[in-house]
Amino acid sequence: MIAAGNINITRVERSKLKDINLTNIPFGKYFTDHMLEVDFEDGEWKNAEIKPYQPLLLEPSLAALHYGQAIFEGIKAYKNEAGAVSIFRPHDNFKRFNASAERMQMPQVPEELFMEGMRMLVELDKNWIPQQPDHSLYIRPFMFSSDEMIGVRPSEKYKFLIILSPTGPYYNAPMRIYVEEQYVRAVPGGVGYAKAAGNYGAAMYATAQAKKKGYDQVLWMDAYEHKYVQECGTMNVFFIIGNKAITPELESGTILAGVTRDSAITVLREMGFDVEEGQLSIDNIIDAYRAGILYEVFGTGTAATISLIKELRYKDFTMTFDVDNWRTAPELKNRLNAIRYGQAPDTHGWMHRI
Repeated sequence: MIAAGNINITRVERSKLKDINLTNIPFGKYFTDHMLEVDFEDGEWKNAEIKPYQPLLLEPSLAALHYGQAIFEGIKAYKNEAGAVSIFRPHDNFKRFNASAERMQMPQVPEELFMEGMRMLVELDKNWIPQQPDHSLYIRPFMFSSDEMIGVRPSEKYKFLIILSPTGPYYNAPMRIYVEEQYVRAVPGGVGYAKAAGNYGAAMYATAQAKKKGYDQVLWMDAYEHKYVQECGTMNVFFIIGNKAITPELESGTILAGVTRDSAITVLREMGFDVEEGQLSIDNIIDAYRAGILYEVFGTGTAATISLIKELRYKDFTMTFDVDNWRTAPELKNRLNAIRYGQAPDTHGWMHRI
């Protein structure tokens, strides 16, 4: 096992930060000065180093390019008014990363390597963290198979990397969502619960079709009956119906166990809501809308945080919402942000100080 003290550091000679304005920065466009790179070879992790952000030199026969053994995580670091830096719930992302690795037949990343490598990298590039509202440092750990041969089997070699990206809001405005009936995101027994790269590639066609119709994302339905809600684009989804907050259950293994989803459930309960994790059909949603008790619909995710949904379209039926008068989703976002930016007590131990 690689000890934290064995991660070599090579610093850049000149920071790119001098050339970038971090005000209102778009999501995922710019990357910090350094990255973490580690190799898995001969059954062990080796060659751990933090070095200047740079291209990778890869063979055309790279296994990941042919067979899709690739996983990733999304995590965020925040800076409070005093300049102190904390990472939001990184241990939960670490656990989910290794759950994805197991499903994709990839090696487990040791906790010390994952956590301490991330801490050292964020500490080195902490000046890249914007301090404006809704801004943060996006942390992207990822791993891919790196065998240089063609053959359908788990790779014997892998690369684990972490890169960092200063970022603003993922969605700048409330969204219009198209309910997808033909294509599916995941099936029971599949890899829907894993944060596997292929899940996102497979979702792009249906999303592109929805965008041609003027919508921002799709609301996925179940694979068998096309009637039970799954995820909303790249987010978990919540419905405020009456005095309940309802979100799809995780037991079927088709939905990603979102860290922001779990945080939202905790905070919504603190706000007095009865939170229900279960099956919710599109028919139930339409009935609630017609009865005037479907008050709010929103997505949750690390990149998206809390994203308001102003329109849902199912077949020829359109549900519209007056998001300007909403209370629950904005309050949920404010409470989570207050914890992240150090403006409220972290009673749940979610913030990991670097």
